[in-house]
Amino acid sequence: MANRFVLNETSYHGPGAIREIAGEVKGRGFKKCFVCSDPDLIKFNVTKKVTDVLENAGIDYEIYSKIKANPTVENVQTGVAAFKASGADCIIAIGGGSSMDTAKAIGIIIENPEFSDVISLEGVAPTTKKAVPIIAVPTTAGTAAEVTINYVITDTANKRKFVAVDPHDIPIVAFVDPDLTDSMPRGLKVATGLDALTHAIEGYITPGAWSLSDCLSMQTIRMIAKNLAKSADGDIPAGEQMAYASYITGMAYSNVGLGLVHGMAHPLGGRLGVAHGVANGILLAPVMEYNKDYTGEKYRDIADAFGIADAYTGDIETVREEAVQAVHKLTVNLKNPTKISEVGATEADLEPLAHDAFHDVCTPGNPRQATQEDILAIYKSLM
Repeated sequence: MANRFVLNETSYHGPGAIREIAGEVKGRGFKKCFVCSDPDLIKFNVTKKVTDVLENAGIDYEIYSKIKANPTVENVQTGVAAFKASGADCIIAIGGGSSMDTAKAIGIIIENPEFSDVISLEGVAPTTKKAVPIIAVPTTAGTAAEVTINYVITDTANKRKFVAVDPHDIPIVAFVDPDLTDSMPRGLKVATGLDALTHAIEGYITPGAWSLSDCLSMQTIRMIAKNLAKSADGDIPAGEQMAYASYITGMAYSNVGLGLVHGMAHPLGGRLGVAHGVANGILLAPVMEYNKDYTGEKYRDIADAFGIADAYTGDIETVREEAVQAVHKLTVNLKNPTKISEVGATEADLEPLAHDAFHDVCTPGNPRQATQEDILAIYKSLM
């Protein structure tokens, strides 16, 4: 069986990388950019750092900002109408997963209008045409949406999130500029960093992982173990490493899949509005515990990344538990919640959450095949 890897055509990395956007826009012959960015980034002049580059180069653009933290079907449909009216020929997505995911869905539907209901894109989307060209500029270090073939949309009518997987949606160019991610408040650095760690660990232990993805995932785990706490406390070089770590793990997990942590996190966002990274932080260590006997020797590498002295010499059962506890300790030290009751879940929510998680597109990628009863038991343990 061949292992497929889908990546950006081009990516730029480093402080000041966004200065190269004008050259890419002009070099590709684009005439007008449809800028997708959320209201907070506009309010705090983060979006302006990019639009200033466009203005200085004489590039026409229009801003679309009707984007929520968990972007909805309506956000996408409104964006499709706005794109059509704008006369733009490319999209610049500025922000975290919300802006990127909205932009991807807009770009896909413009070129594949038969999916205008948005919901029909769920799962492995059967589109036939590439999205409108997307230039991605992340302002968080966690989702890696700038290099993935996935996006997540909220179906508010049914109180659920769904994932679309589509190689036609990947941005053609990504600009990973740590000068933009440095502006995140501490809570967002923690949440997005835990999201990146979840991507790396799930991408490392999923059955679809192989040698190329493994080297990317493990490098990311080591970078995050070393830098996340420092970045959260304002260390600029550590923040730069987190920006790169997010991109590196995105290259891997986008191509090999995720697992039960994401499967269980999505319903927490869809039903309760829990921020995605916060939900992943709550679930990562408990799901690692659930999976530990199904991961071969890989927890040794994770333990070593977290500085466990006997990672390669200790009894495997002991080392697996040490790896789980290292992740749990990091979560606690970062002051991320560790119980779903802390983010509003009640006993009445558990059955619907378990149902949605069992049917989530990410859940089959887990190394241990979970039943709905297993998932319910994990949720219950976190009340």
